[in-house]
Amino acid sequence: MKKIIKVIGIILVLFLSINLLSACSKDSPASTKKGENLLEEIQNRGYMEVATEPSFAPNEFIDPSKKGDEQYVGSDIELAKYIADKLGVKLKIVPLEFTAVLGSVTEGKYDMAISALAYTPLRAEAMNLSKAYEFTDDEEGHGLLIRKEDKDKIKGVEDIADKVIVGQSGSLQEMFINEQIPKYKEFKRVSATTDGFLSVQENKADVCATQVATARLYIDANPNSNLMVVEGFKFEEKPETSGTRIGVPKGEEELTAKINEIIDEVVDKGLYEEWRKEYEQYAKKLGL
Repeated sequence: MKKIIKVIGIILVLFLSINLLSACSKDSPASTKKGENLLEEIQNRGYMEVATEPSFAPNEFIDPSKKGDEQYVGSDIELAKYIADKLGVKLKIVPLEFTAVLGSVTEGKYDMAISALAYTPLRAEAMNLSKAYEFTDDEEGHGLLIRKEDKDKIKGVEDIADKVIVGQSGSLQEMFINEQIPKYKEFKRVSATTDGFLSVQENKADVCATQVATARLYIDANPNSNLMVVEGFKFEEKPETSGTRIGVPKGEEELTAKINEIIDEVVDKGLYEEWRKEYEQYAKKLGL
């Protein structure tokens, strides 16, 4: 009798576990209901989840004086709020390391990634990429950050053969390092661009591949950092890689099209440029 009761108990536990897993999968934002595309799922759900790496001022960063989703600020966060408002839903921010941001979209864990994403061929294969909403100044582009005392030692990629270079893992800068720097002593990958700046500042690396505008913002906010941008050098950038974009799970064409429609409106009105200027000053006050 005890054995029978024990067997029934095990069956009951398994039954409840299966039903619990089934319920969780139905509630998961990543899984759309049968017959629904992701855009319809978001609108029916009433909120959208956006993955971002909040260590890239002025696009996305943290205001330590605030809590919850309110602590995540920046021009990309304003764009996310704008999209949520246009879709008539609430916004939920999911802070992740940059490589996790990319993986979360390719795996369909979250609805989209708004995290200063640039176009790369590999990303275009793994996810849908929106139209560009922010364009890097051609005069600035992507370059190298070094310590001031190395000004005469590092003037371009040919001077990095015996140097330690650092770059954000999964970023456009990583692609530039792999494709355009023929030789280096060591390549250190970091999860956030600011970690790369600190690596150079603290003598843990000699040079950091970075978006120049972001590097200048950091230097302005940290005048005692002893850092500078290598003048007269920038990585070669193909036209298709220019511009910052939104990542969407592969095949979600309806959501991508809607985002592109909203981006057209944002660009036409000059809204993103306004947000960018606002949060450059915001980040500077925080010392970022």
